[in-house]
Amino acid sequence: MEVFIAQIINGLSLGSIYVLLVTGFNLLLIVAMIIHFSYPQVVVFSMYIAWMVMKFTNNSIILAIAAAVGSAIILNLISAPLFQKVMKKREGVDINTTMVLSLGIGMIITDILSHGFNEGLPIAFPENIVGDKSVIEIGLISVSNGQIYTLVVGIIAVSGLFWLLYRTRPGRAFRAIAEDPNGAKLVGLPLFKTALASYAVTGVLGGVTAILLAVLLGTTSPGMGEQVANKVLAVSIIAGLGNLTGGLIVGLLLGILEAVVQGYISGSWANAIAFVVMLVVILFKPKGLFGMKL
Repeated sequence: MEVFIAQIINGLSLGSIYVLLVTGFNLLLIVAMIIHFSYPQVVVFSMYIAWMVMKFTNNSIILAIAAAVGSAIILNLISAPLFQKVMKKREGVDINTTMVLSLGIGMIITDILSHGFNEGLPIAFPENIVGDKSVIEIGLISVSNGQIYTLVVGIIAVSGLFWLLYRTRPGRAFRAIAEDPNGAKLVGLPLFKTALASYAVTGVLGGVTAILLAVLLGTTSPGMGEQVANKVLAVSIIAGLGNLTGGLIVGLLLGILEAVVQGYISGSWANAIAFVVMLVVILFKPKGLFGMKL
């Protein structure tokens, strides 16, 4: 029983990361109408930037956080014109084209990380940012400060995003464009500026996620973005593409399921769980468990 509880705790922290990544992915999908498959690579790139800043500033956590968030925002905004170029008009856009473009962007980011940082070797974050110290120990149950930070900050970040979407004017613009882009354009909502704002918002989420991954894992590598991207796409398909609430629920549940499987079954079966569930869902509910929001 203690092993099960310990894995549930691990799963909640992992699920929080999935939720943040899927929320950013889905927000760009429903507002900017793009499949930003390279979004996880942007997050990993921000981890590298935070690592470099800590390396040259005597391990300053505040500057590392600012650098991670800033780099994620800048990367997202730089990619915006590229996506808009292949989307000459908002009506009738083939989002598969944006997926192909994002795949190319992801490959470029991974290649830059492989050749431009630490000679392509994995990086390790300094001890003052890694949350591997246990704060609660009961038998086999151990809760680290990194797990607590990840869960708490994840809840705050997602709650803040939902507050933005449902309690503010920019959020109403996001939702209006997601529901009916042509109607939103007719009433005067600036589609491009609103889409650009969604790139900035997801950049903030990406930077926060990068820091949480650094705290939780303490290390990363150039290929991590591709691995995470596959999980993000799987969660989005299981929940329903563009479904923010569904992505939140499925992200948490998948994190718990993977952790539990990893605790009881040896090998790398946990990595295949997302894709097994995705295949089953596609067979019986092609639009996802909670339905598409496109």
